[in-house]
Amino acid sequence: MKKNSSFQSTGSAGGGSGTGTGSRSGSFNLRNLSKVILPPLGGPSAGQSPNNGGSDKWVISPLDSRYRWWDTLMVVMVAYSAWVYLFEVAFMNASPKGGLEVADIVVDLFFAVDIVLTFFVAYIDPRSQLLVCDRKKITFRYLSTFFIMDVASSIPFQAFAYFITGEVREDAVYSVLGLLRLWRLRRVNQFFTRLEKDIRFSYFWIRSARLVAVTLFVVHCAGCLYYLIADRYPHSEKTWIGAVIPNFRQASLGIRYITAIYWSITTMTTVGYGDLCARNTIEMIFNIFYMFFNLGLTSYLIGNMTNLVVEGTGRTMEFRSSIRAASSFVGRNHLPPRLKQQILAHMCLKFRVENLNQQQLLDELPKPIYKSICEHLFVPVVKDVYLFNGVSREMLLSLVTKMRPEYIPPKEEVIVQNEAPDDVYVVVSGEVEVILFDGIDERVEATLGTRDIFGEVSALSDRAQAFTFRTRTLSQLLRLKQATLKEAMQNRPEDSVVVIKNFLKHHVEMHGINVEDLLIDNIGEHDDDANVLTVAAMGNSGLLEDLLRAGKDADVGDAKGRTALHIAASNGYEDCVLVLLKHACNVNIKDAQGNTAMWNAIAAGHHKIFNILYQFAHASNPHAGGDVLCLAARRGDLDALRELLKLGLDVDSEDHDGATALRVAMANGHVDVARFLIMNGASVDKANLDDDGSSAARLTMSPTELRELLQKRELGHSITIVDSSPAVVPDGGSSGHSRPGRLQSTSSDNQRSPRVSLYKGHPSLRNRSSEAGKLINLREATMGEFKAIIGEKLKVDAEKALIVNDEGAEIDSIDVIRDNDKLFVVTQEDLRRLATMNLSSS
Repeated sequence: MKKNSSFQSTGSAGGGSGTGTGSRSGSFNLRNLSKVILPPLGGPSAGQSPNNGGSDKWVISPLDSRYRWWDTLMVVMVAYSAWVYLFEVAFMNASPKGGLEVADIVVDLFFAVDIVLTFFVAYIDPRSQLLVCDRKKITFRYLSTFFIMDVASSIPFQAFAYFITGEVREDAVYSVLGLLRLWRLRRVNQFFTRLEKDIRFSYFWIRSARLVAVTLFVVHCAGCLYYLIADRYPHSEKTWIGAVIPNFRQASLGIRYITAIYWSITTMTTVGYGDLCARNTIEMIFNIFYMFFNLGLTSYLIGNMTNLVVEGTGRTMEFRSSIRAASSFVGRNHLPPRLKQQILAHMCLKFRVENLNQQQLLDELPKPIYKSICEHLFVPVVKDVYLFNGVSREMLLSLVTKMRPEYIPPKEEVIVQNEAPDDVYVVVSGEVEVILFDGIDERVEATLGTRDIFGEVSALSDRAQAFTFRTRTLSQLLRLKQATLKEAMQNRPEDSVVVIKNFLKHHVEMHGINVEDLLIDNIGEHDDDANVLTVAAMGNSGLLEDLLRAGKDADVGDAKGRTALHIAASNGYEDCVLVLLKHACNVNIKDAQGNTAMWNAIAAGHHKIFNILYQFAHASNPHAGGDVLCLAARRGDLDALRELLKLGLDVDSEDHDGATALRVAMANGHVDVARFLIMNGASVDKANLDDDGSSAARLTMSPTELRELLQKRELGHSITIVDSSPAVVPDGGSSGHSRPGRLQSTSSDNQRSPRVSLYKGHPSLRNRSSEAGKLINLREATMGEFKAIIGEKLKVDAEKALIVNDEGAEIDSIDVIRDNDKLFVVTQEDLRRLATMNLSSS
């Protein structure tokens, strides 16, 4: 396989062998398609190419253009020889003079050269329909079949007699031996048969020309033989021509020949003889046989003409009709020439394949025989494909029996870029180009050959193909449905793991994955769990599900402590995140840099993934929100803090050490972060800043600056929350900022306690049959007291549950609850169900 350094291929390394289309450089036309030899099912044509005739440079392919021209020239020579020799025997007593004599010698020399050339011409085995290029087999076949007759038909017997005896012999024996030249007329028949299947020529006119040629040759032969009978008869006045022309031998050559042809035509068409009728017994006998022959010839002509005009000639006629329809369709719709070539090439190849009846025969066989055939033809190829290295033979048999061989003409696109195909293809013979289209130009990234595979990326990754796969030469492909491959992997978990290993190892080797420092150096040998990391990096949720179901560790880490959840969250692979959560991965694991998956998600801007992770993390760690806020404050990451607050996290959430983000920011000297938090409602009281601003605060912010920020915040916020114990700022005045924890309001409209509806389960999981909720009157209470009420009313462990509104947003402060709110109590089991539902829908 020829690869560029930039290619991230799906094919295995290995050389490709083309089957020869007459264009190794990739150029292609319909003329080349008529010169291909279809390789056998399940195997290449052993490197034999119609252009070079195989590995022996002296062997000539019968499909080579130069030999085709020679063969056409020999057809002309044969036609000339057959036509002229009968004329010479009948009208010139087999003794040509002048130009005809020279022409006969030249034609005989051409026949002699053709005999020698035939010893080097490969042939198509009539049983296998494959090209045989073995010199010994070619020689043996020619010597045992046509050699003797070809030599006999090329010997000028009268010339040999002249050299031997010194005189021209006109004996009947030599004339009969000369008729052996008619043996080569078989080449004319083969020539017309080839032209009938060549779509570059009109089938109707080629067929008509063949019928006309047969008719004219028969008329010529009959006329010459009938004149020969009259010329050799001892009593010339008792012959058919002597009765009309008494001294016919003294008449000109043209008069005699035209008279003979006239008799032959009138006899063949049975319109009557007139004056040219049989005059002696020999003539009558000849006429009897000639009339019988005419009965068969007339039936042949009428039958063929009827087929041409009315019914056509079977499949060939149907094929040519479909070609005409396709050409008309292309012209009517103004399709480009490239599409026209592809359409016609596909139809021509389909016609040739259907003539072999291979698939029809396979479909009619019993299943055991069919399975044995597939094992013999396809297993040797499929077992060497990188994806199936090491799988069991039972797995291979289950796959090859579902594969379908297909012949694809050159320059046909099998898979288009950004397409999600339904099939996987194995290259048996030929070459397939891997093309990348960047919106402007196409670039060939690699060439796939025998035993390479493509389309498996979509099958195993649930992703569209990144390349276009286009045949470069005539290619035989094995097509396998992706659903069949997935089903076979599900039925055989052990083999499924092997397939996954091969797939991942190949993609790592081909640099198809941009993941640094993963522990995959010995993937498939020592660290099977590293597969989980690689699959997560690819975003392949289906493959990840298979690995975790097979018992792989969802929390395995790489060299930097990153788990699959870290990688999936960083890359925005929501499906992979849901699969990992479904298999109970640990959301709170930190990598070597102290990052959790939640932090990776918010840092990469994947808000939906962050919300999913936060809901799971909060179920087991009440301080999850505070931890991520404090981490952002410790690092001075304003962008992350801004995104976290937009997502609804409480700015005063405490981490596992009881610190808030404001306190951490002040302690670490991040003044800008502290200002941002204060302006967004962070509680100075919760930050535990004393009247002097605390020791950490004095290092970063003066008391005067702190008071100014609080005043600005007050002026910029229209909503104030009054607490029974207001905080005192350093100047002794009221800050107007409440101590969070109790729900109160200064509005006269909301003096009564709010009423809220409580329901079990996430709002997305509830339906009409779900358990009814509880309507409660919420008096002044802390969040802990509120959860105690929930546990009492709904009989759940509210301390480990999440409280969300009807949009799924978490309620982590009593202050945000309003009258007539609908609140939902979500347990960890509800979160697992939600993740499974989301995964199924995606």
